[in-house]
Amino acid sequence: MSKKTEKTNVMRVLDTLGIEYGAYEYDNTTTDGALVAAALGKDPSCVFKTLVTVGHDRKNYVFVVPVTGSLDLKAAAASVGVKNVEMIPQKQLFPLTGYVHGGCSPIGMKKKFVTVIDESAKEKEKIIYSAGKVGRQVETSPSDLAKAADAKFAPVAARK
Repeated sequence: MSKKTEKTNVMRVLDTLGIEYGAYEYDNTTTDGALVAAALGKDPSCVFKTLVTVGHDRKNYVFVVPVTGSLDLKAAAASVGVKNVEMIPQKQLFPLTGYVHGGCSPIGMKKKFVTVIDESAKEKEKIIYSAGKVGRQVETSPSDLAKAADAKFAPVAARK
């Protein structure tokens, strides 16, 4: 668990909503999800990453999937009712969301986007995801993440 450190915007949102969470810190040069899980001593299947896409309708959509997998673009598009989605260029991430690569959280983005969490999260008691800064993660129940991000669950991760 982390020392007494500065709260991120994600943590402040969770506090405002009365959602309990665990907070973790790790080396902020680590951005690979599997390495983050190892650094935290956690099962990688419980660590999730936030991906931002753009649909053919030019709207942005946010997906939360296990770090051990990838986003199934067809399933993702179907989950939000558009023909297709593609990943946004990395250089667009910060201007669009206020977050940098490796520190993108589904909570507290600059604007509200339709957000979908992979249904595998519901199998977990707790999941870990970015606290909004590289080197910081939070842990909540999947339902609390869905509440905080106003998200729904759907099968959007590529199945191996």
